[in-house]
Amino acid sequence: MMAVERRTFGSGRWQALSGLVHRAIVVVQAIAQPSLTQLVLRFGLAVPFWRSGILKWDGFLQLKDTAVLLFSSEFQLHLPGGPYSYPAPEVMAFIVGCAEIVFPVLLVLGLATRLAAFALLVMTLMVELTVPDGWPVHVTWAAMALGIMAWGPGRLSLDYLIASWYARGGIHKASAAG
Repeated sequence: MMAVERRTFGSGRWQALSGLVHRAIVVVQAIAQPSLTQLVLRFGLAVPFWRSGILKWDGFLQLKDTAVLLFSSEFQLHLPGGPYSYPAPEVMAFIVGCAEIVFPVLLVLGLATRLAAFALLVMTLMVELTVPDGWPVHVTWAAMALGIMAWGPGRLSLDYLIASWYARGGIHKASAAG
């Protein structure tokens, strides 16, 4: 009889714990709606690239000398048989500086989101080839980019608003009115 009571008491503990876990999951699901999660992913991926991009500029389309210096003397591609210097460091610094501003802005707005996430994934791969010891952070960036590419920007985005507008026939109404 005592063994049955122990099993029942132990089973009751597990049921109570299971109930607590279930309630916690329900609360997390209520808070972390997919659209909010997708928005947070977009911001999380955009911020490090934006911060890096801001540091490369001295004014509108004016690169800082340090940005070019990094690509000409500091940054190297760690490929087999390398490391190798970046080709055309002035051009690379300009392209990367522009990309680090434009793609994070697109991500935050949720405009051309999958394209922006793909571009930042490619940049992440290049950063990994340049700074191989940073792989724990780079894997996180890659995971965020892949998540955004796979599941899209969510409802809190311009992409969603534009798609909704087209789905409601906004394009036909606008052309008929014009």
